[in-house]
Order: sequence, then C-alpha cells, then structure tokens
Amino acid sequence: MPRGGGESATFQEFRTSRDLYSEYPLQEKLIEYQIPFDNERSSAVPQWIVIFGSTILPILLFLGIMVFISRQMQGTGNRALSFGKSRARLHSESESKITFDDVAGCDEAKEGLEEVIQFLKDPQKFQRLGGRIPKGVLLMGPPGTGKTLLARAVAGEANVPFYSISGSDFVEMFVGVGASRVRDLFETGKKNAPCIIFIDELDAVGRHRGAGIGGGHDEREQTLNQLLVEMDGFDTSEGVILIAATNRPDVLDPALLRPGRFDRQIVVDLPDVKGREDIFKVHTAGIETDPDVDLERLAKATPYFSGADIENMVNEAALLAAKEDKDSVEMSFFDEAKDRVLMGPERRSLVISDDDRRATAYHEAGHALLRHVIPENDPNYKATIIPRGRSLGVSVALPIQERRNFNKKYLLGSITTALGGRVAEELIFGELTTGAQNDFEQATDIARKMVTQWGMSDLGPLSFGRREEQVFLGKEIAHHQDYSDKTAIEIDEAVHGIVMECYNRARKLIETNLDGLKKLADGLLERETLVTEDIEEILGPRPQLSPIAS
Repeated sequence: MPRGGGESATFQEFRTSRDLYSEYPLQEKLIEYQIPFDNERSSAVPQWIVIFGSTILPILLFLGIMVFISRQMQGTGNRALSFGKSRARLHSESESKITFDDVAGCDEAKEGLEEVIQFLKDPQKFQRLGGRIPKGVLLMGPPGTGKTLLARAVAGEANVPFYSISGSDFVEMFVGVGASRVRDLFETGKKNAPCIIFIDELDAVGRHRGAGIGGGHDEREQTLNQLLVEMDGFDTSEGVILIAATNRPDVLDPALLRPGRFDRQIVVDLPDVKGREDIFKVHTAGIETDPDVDLERLAKATPYFSGADIENMVNEAALLAAKEDKDSVEMSFFDEAKDRVLMGPERRSLVISDDDRRATAYHEAGHALLRHVIPENDPNYKATIIPRGRSLGVSVALPIQERRNFNKKYLLGSITTALGGRVAEELIFGELTTGAQNDFEQATDIARKMVTQWGMSDLGPLSFGRREEQVFLGKEIAHHQDYSDKTAIEIDEAVHGIVMECYNRARKLIETNLDGLKKLADGLLERETLVTEDIEEILGPRPQLSPIAS
C-alpha cells in the first residue's frame, strides 16, 4: 500500500487470503486503483496428497466395495442371485426316521397312502399292466391331526428323499420369483427321483384364482399357474410323488383338484376313542409313566382332541411331574394337564372378593345342576370356582359319546344349561351380573342355527342366509340375506322364542331343585372344585335318557 501521497508513492508487497464465498469484488478494485497483484493459489497441503485424494482414492474405494460384494455373494451361496431357487428342505437320512409306527389315530389315511409307498418301492409292479399311480395326494383335515407327520412317514416307509416346503415360501415381493421356485422345485425332484415333494399349507399358494384385489395378475396366481403346468408336465414314472396338506380345501382352485393333478384326496380327521388311545401310547412311550396311568380312561376323557392336543397334554403332564421332582408321571398330572388344555391354567393369585366368589359359585352350580337333571345333556366332568384362563369359574361336561349329529332335544338342553348360570344368580341374589355374557352368545348362536340352518323351528324346513364365497375377499365365507325384511323379523322372533322357552325351562328346573343348587354352591365354596362323583353324591344318581329319546 502507498506510504505517502503524490507520484513518488511507494508500495510494499504483502499476502492475504481471500474468502472464496465472499461477494466483495476485491480483484476488480485492485485493477481499478492500478495496484499490481498476483492471484496464485497457496496451499499448505502437498500436491501429491491432492492428486491422491482426487484420483487414486476413489478408484481404490470402488474396487474395495466390489470385492466386498463378491465375497458376500460367495459366502451366502450367491444369495443375491438365487431368489428363484427353491427353498425346499431335504430331510436327510441322518435325521430320526419317521415311520407308520410313529403315526396313530388315522388308520384309514395310512391305508390310502400304502399304494404310494408300494409304488416308490416297486414301480414296475404298477406299470406292467399300464396302470398309473396318482400324481398328487392331498391330505385334508383339521389342524393338529398329523398331516405333515403322515407325509414324513410315507417317505420313511419308502426310504426315499423327502423335500418339504411351505406354500408361503413360493410367494415373494419380486415378480416371477414364485413361478421360478416352482420350476426349480420340480427340477430338483426329478434329479433326485424317486422322492417325495411335500407342500405344507397348500392354500397359501393354491387359492381360487381371481380371489384377490389384483385380479389375475398378482404374483400368487402366477405361482399357482406354474404349479398347475408343472403337475401336468411331470410323469409319475419318474418316481416323483407330490403330497400336499391343507385345512382349507374349500378355498383351493378347482384346477388343482381335478384328476391328473391331485388325484387322491385323503381326509385326516380327528381321532376316535381307539385312535386317541393309540396316540397316547405313542407319546407316552418316551416318558416314564406310573403304573396307575390308565390310557383307556384318558382316551375316553378327551373327546374331540387332536393328535397335537394329546401331545401337548402329555408334555404338560411330564413338565408338571418334573416340577414336583417325581420319578414318574402319575395319573393326577395327566388330569391336571387335561384341565389346562380344556379350561386353561389356574390363576390362584387372582384376588377375588367374597361377593364375587359367592356369585361365581352359584353361577357354576346353576350350570352343573341343569347338566345333571336334563338327561339329554352330556354329564358333568368338573365344576370349579378357581379362576382359569379369563373365567372366574368353569363348568365342563364330558360327552359319554362322540356326537357327529345333534338332535333337537340335545340342542335345547344345551341352550337351557347355558342359561342356568344367569337364572341361578337371579333367584338367589335378585340382580343381574355380567358373568353370563359368553353363555348368552353360545345360546343365541345355537338357537339361530336351529332356525336358519337346521330347520328346527315353526318356520319350517327352510334354510335362510345363503353362505356365499366372496371371490374378491379371498374366497372367504360370508352370509347373504336372501330373504325379505318380513322373514328377518320372523327369524328374530323364532330365535327369541327358542331362547326364552329354554330360559323358562331352566327357571322351573332350578326352582324345583333349589335345595340341590344351594348344596352345590356350598360345596364349591368349601372345596373350590367338584368332580363328577362329588356332584352325584350331592344331587343323587343322574336320570337316564330313555331309549326312545336317544
């Protein structure tokens, strides 16, 4: 800068930094005042570091990322490129082999699968006369009846590889993946023939086409189409048998069930009393049981139990015995395990007032009394005021026989018994409580079905409310009102009439046996639990149903 004025002014050189983001026109001002300047960049960073950071470092980072991705793909079996590969799991021979000896309670289903086993063992026996073994076997039945176990037993009996996959494993968010997995599954089966391919929960991929908001273009339907094509294309002479299981056969696409695909459909139903005893023998074989354990009695005491329920019950009994440090599982532990499965676990820690406890005792006594005096009912199994599950008390019946068909007298007896708890509370306390909510739901449901489905009312042998399968809701069942408003009123009146008739019947029966009701309630308050023998000791022998009424 100049140190003096005039033309003889001298300048002294200096350096300064300039803010790159400043809007002040420094360079233009220097030119305006004719001040000499040099705008060379000065940097404290060496030039080689600048070159390395701007050119070589990005290249090295890119190469490192590529190597990392490559190793990840190799380490996971090229997972990034294997979306279309089947996820079927091969059950190796090193695993414990399951045979028909491990499956009980479904003798008819085992007989239906015997041909499949014979074919896998000796295909020529069936092919020499031109016969064709079924391409597919569909196992249908309620949950827990042993469909998957049956399929594994077939593979174990035939001593062939067993590939299992769930129906939901086919469907992914990526378009085309499901169809690709179906193709890969059948290719794997052909390469390892003879073998069994098992698809569990077939309804996850085999639902009726058009049963979705996406119409015929969603991924699940493309997967189903590929499955249909593959089942048409493979030949059973190659030794590949397809077995599938479902508990919703009503929603399956008809093309899956036609001959040439799932030729054979086998129902795996709930076991009868003999089947349950056999299932108990299978599941108690691996535990130490006390000599007093009566499997026949347990089978009779567990109607409508599935194989999974029985397995759970046996396991619960073993855990209870281990908790008590017992050397073997006694009969009492099986009884407690049965109560847990039927009524839920005890909640002894729940604090209940004396008034609630007394009301619960009379409520359950009302149920037990009507179940005892009405001969059409199933007999009492147990009544308790110990809270179980979400209930403050429970009264349970034990069917003397497994019913597949219900007559009108039995249904009316069931409604009357369901209303017994409310009637007992009214007669004893003169007030209403909320404890009968579930009883009302049960009674109303039975009465409405008697009117609308079973033709057991004055409206005649008619069915009201057609059950429709809403195809755009996934073939779900819905009720369609196919009757007039006038008929709807008549239906409501008929339902109301049935319930009120049973209510009045319950009231008369309890008023007639009011002394027995009080004795039952006192017994519950004193002992908390009354079994069949205790109830009959208080009320006397149970009236027998006449042979004509049965």
